[in-house]
Amino acid sequence: MLFAPGNTKFGFILLWTLATFGGFLLSLLLIEVGEKPDVGVVEAAIGGFAIALFQGCLLKQPIFCIRWILASLLGWSIITAIGIGAVGWIVPSTQILPLRILSGAVYGALGGLGIGLAQWLAISQHQAWRWIFVSAASWAVAIPVGSVVGAILRHLTQLFFGEVIGLAITWLLVAILTGINAHKLRL
Repeated sequence: MLFAPGNTKFGFILLWTLATFGGFLLSLLLIEVGEKPDVGVVEAAIGGFAIALFQGCLLKQPIFCIRWILASLLGWSIITAIGIGAVGWIVPSTQILPLRILSGAVYGALGGLGIGLAQWLAISQHQAWRWIFVSAASWAVAIPVGSVVGAILRHLTQLFFGEVIGLAITWLLVAILTGINAHKLRL
């Protein structure tokens, strides 16, 4: 049910990536990146809305678009409220790389599971349940990678901005991985 130029796989993945990453960049204007306790439910909902709105522009059916946005808001709000955190906008407090990798994989998988479960509610297709695992796996891979890059850049530059670049890499990876799978699932 998604629209892409010429309905090509590459075209859709590119648009999904641009929409997701563009939503993340917009969210940076609206909320502040921080450590886990610094980013609350309201900030997570605002960020989730920005990204879901951009992604929703790719959806053909207006009802599906609205359900996608509401489900995404729900998912981001719930995972933040229950203590997992707004995984796309928080940076680990530790600079120990193995701990960043492990905690990134665990929190990424849990956060992606929560977001995927909420978004699954918006998808009304036979094999939509696979989206839950796609989301969890995408976040479980992307968070450790972005977190390590962020830590290295922060160490090299002595600037917190290195962590923000790490988050941008996380979102870029999530966008690509979910875009590939969203096209496969024909969401």
